[in-house]
Amino acid sequence: MEFELIAKTFMGLEPVLAKELTQMGANNVQIGRRMVSFTGDKETMYRANFQLHTAIRILKPIAKFKARSADDVYEEIQKIDWSKHIEEGKTFSVDSVVYSEEFRNSRFVTYKVKDAIVDQFRQRTGKRPNISVSNPDIRLNIHIAEYDCTLSLDSSGESLHRRGYRQESVEAPLNEVLAAGMILMTGWQGETDFIDPMCGSGTLVVEAALIARNISPGVFRKNYAFEKWPDFDQELFDHIYNDDSNEREFNHHIYGYDIDMKAVNTARLNVRASGLTKDITIEQADFKDFKKPENKSILVTNPPYGERISTPNLLGTYKMIGERLKHQFMGNEAWVLSYREECFDQIGLKPSIKIPVYNGSLECEFRKYAIFDGSLKDFRQDGGVVKSDDEKRQMAEKNRFKKNREFKKRLDEDGSQDTDDIRSYTFKNHFAHTEERNDDRKRKRTASFNDRDDKRGGRSFERGGKAFSGKGKDFNRKGKSFERTDKRGSKNFGRNSANFIDHDD
Repeated sequence: MEFELIAKTFMGLEPVLAKELTQMGANNVQIGRRMVSFTGDKETMYRANFQLHTAIRILKPIAKFKARSADDVYEEIQKIDWSKHIEEGKTFSVDSVVYSEEFRNSRFVTYKVKDAIVDQFRQRTGKRPNISVSNPDIRLNIHIAEYDCTLSLDSSGESLHRRGYRQESVEAPLNEVLAAGMILMTGWQGETDFIDPMCGSGTLVVEAALIARNISPGVFRKNYAFEKWPDFDQELFDHIYNDDSNEREFNHHIYGYDIDMKAVNTARLNVRASGLTKDITIEQADFKDFKKPENKSILVTNPPYGERISTPNLLGTYKMIGERLKHQFMGNEAWVLSYREECFDQIGLKPSIKIPVYNGSLECEFRKYAIFDGSLKDFRQDGGVVKSDDEKRQMAEKNRFKKNREFKKRLDEDGSQDTDDIRSYTFKNHFAHTEERNDDRKRKRTASFNDRDDKRGGRSFERGGKAFSGKGKDFNRKGKSFERTDKRGSKNFGRNSANFIDHDD
């Protein structure tokens, strides 16, 4: 049975996420603001959480209604049979997102939804479910745009950008979802070497390795909210988790550099936690000493903006970036994410495309620079491409920046990118109910990876081990091996226990 789903993302990444969903096999893919709606079955929902690189959260709408007061919200929530979603003894939480003159306080909406659910259980059973903010069994999301309300089950739980490999971070770390979106925007899939000369904690290089090998980012996750749903299908999810049939070889290399030795050490720690040390090299180096790479390469970087990270000479840094690219990166592509126009001006190179994207609430641009030696005419005669047909189409769109800027005020008020905006999406009138309980398939599991080896067909995360297995090959990765046999269910992702502390930064 197909039902409707919503994948949340950052402003500017919606087309990238839509493409990911289409390639994954989702149906009725429709782009909105900071979200992409689609339809699919339970397997689609599980795969969306596990496989998508650019989704923050996957929501499953269960009701849509209009409400002109808090009492209306209460009455509509009471119409839902909550015994289908919340089992006796289970806890739940409610997250409210409100864009309405009528409902100015999202917390008040949250309380009304909670009261309606608790009162229904009291009336029917004499018992009430408990509220848990930190680790609920069932997570709910209510979105109100003026009088239009959408109530959804949150299938993800913790934001999907928290992959699980980041052990430490530097100041102002790049969000994993944004990093993956940037790489996918370039069109790079591992065909060349990859360079980040200002790698910070290593987010871009790790996400690049996952994309190059087509490894699902969910492989590091400890759990998902849907695993606590009454209809959770353990066998189906185990199949998805252990399926590595689409993973591929990567015959090039990824390089990360940073001038700060603390950042270098942090990046190395995160790379080791990801089990991808064979593919990634992290070294201390100043970008001003950058030399032309031996092999064809793409450079993607996120220099300081002067907002959360300051440098003694911010404009001088960007001037140096332009100088290094012009003289030492001929014949290659460079992509730079930044915030200030005066910084881009200092690069001194003409970008072939500018893509508006938000980093938190900052209205940034992701610019591509095709670096060539000699004249543009000669470059094109030799078969060089400055702009692809798709990039020409994007640049030709009228008001492409203005449309994003209209949303900036709301972002500033919001203070967070992890909030869905589904005002632009019209839901169908039907909503699927959850399927029958499947208690015999439910998996009891702790937050530890120790239990995964016997529950997931042998794909174990042994805390004391140092093996990261990979299909048909044995890759020694500085003390870790990446070894996968052709048999499903013999994957071994052994890592040290210290490698799976998920920080909140």
